[in-house]
Amino acid sequence: MTALETLSNCQFCSVVSKTNGEDPIGTAGNHEHWLILEAALPWSEKLMEEPAIKPLITLMKGLILEQQVKLRPIIIAPDREYSRAGYNRVLYYHQPTRLFTQFEKQEYWVPEADTTRLATALLQKIAGHPNELEAFQSYQIDSRHIRELLVCTHGNVDVACSRFGFPIYKTLRDKYALESEGHLRVWRCSHFGGHQFAPTLIDLPQGQYWGHLEPDRLDLLVYRSGELSKLRSCYRGWSGLEKFAQMVEREIWIREGWDWLDYRKAGQILTSDPGGASRYFYKLLKQIPSKRLQFLINQRSHKPNWAEIRIEFSSPDGTDAGAYEARVEVCGEVISALQSGGHAHVSRRQRLKLQPVKQYRISQLRRCDG
Repeated sequence: MTALETLSNCQFCSVVSKTNGEDPIGTAGNHEHWLILEAALPWSEKLMEEPAIKPLITLMKGLILEQQVKLRPIIIAPDREYSRAGYNRVLYYHQPTRLFTQFEKQEYWVPEADTTRLATALLQKIAGHPNELEAFQSYQIDSRHIRELLVCTHGNVDVACSRFGFPIYKTLRDKYALESEGHLRVWRCSHFGGHQFAPTLIDLPQGQYWGHLEPDRLDLLVYRSGELSKLRSCYRGWSGLEKFAQMVEREIWIREGWDWLDYRKAGQILTSDPGGASRYFYKLLKQIPSKRLQFLINQRSHKPNWAEIRIEFSSPDGTDAGAYEARVEVCGEVISALQSGGHAHVSRRQRLKLQPVKQYRISQLRRCDG
């Protein structure tokens, strides 16, 4: 049996990805807002179509497509210690300024019947529309000192997330959260992309995505000390930046060390390659004056082979400020699988689909002061 046949027989996309050395960097979502809702288990693969959630998804689609709001909805499961019968938790995070280090947090504990109403008010506020958010002030609690780890265990979407996500969740919940004296909470959460990197989690309020995690990496992730380079292959990126800037930010972090996490930062693409045969059509479509079309083009139309990136930064006290510039370029491909075989949408006997995925490298990384 060939190596390719062996991988085809594997049913877990994350095993294929990790075995072939797929780099997870650049796969974090780029968000300005997070809306996290508590909802009781079990969850189906059509969780976002549930009656209590579907109206919110409709509002979110309008924000994303019409106003180009970068919004991430996530569902979390009730916890035996954190949760309260008859009430749901709603967490809302937003980007505070252009240069920033972490998202600002608001937390509410509301009666279950009012969950959709509160979430609607938050979405209306994001849209700049009149809302009834003031009616929920008495339900707001200050939990800004609490760090939240959201581990994807949504096996009805992809079996890899339950197979590999749940053991990591249990370790984080039963050991690290327990030892944190109330400063860390660990949640089971719904799918947020990146099945092939299971076990995968989001670290808030920082907004970092992680994947391909192993138990011996958790001390580094939770305590943020030790040999940072050991987390390199687990880092999917910081959600305050887009794909290619995430790749550059990782290199800067490795160079600068743990203190980099406290630096305010922002990124931009200076120039990029629209990519091969799509170049002409990309330039043509970009001239059409439709905000919705422009958003869809930017999200889906091309995958550049290279990009030049600038990341501005400032230390907490402002004494160290400047920018890094770098070039990101394709350096090859690896075989991966974006979804496990036998997942909820297909026959259990169907093999996973293997496909090539571009891999990138950073060149010409330089610091630009002044």
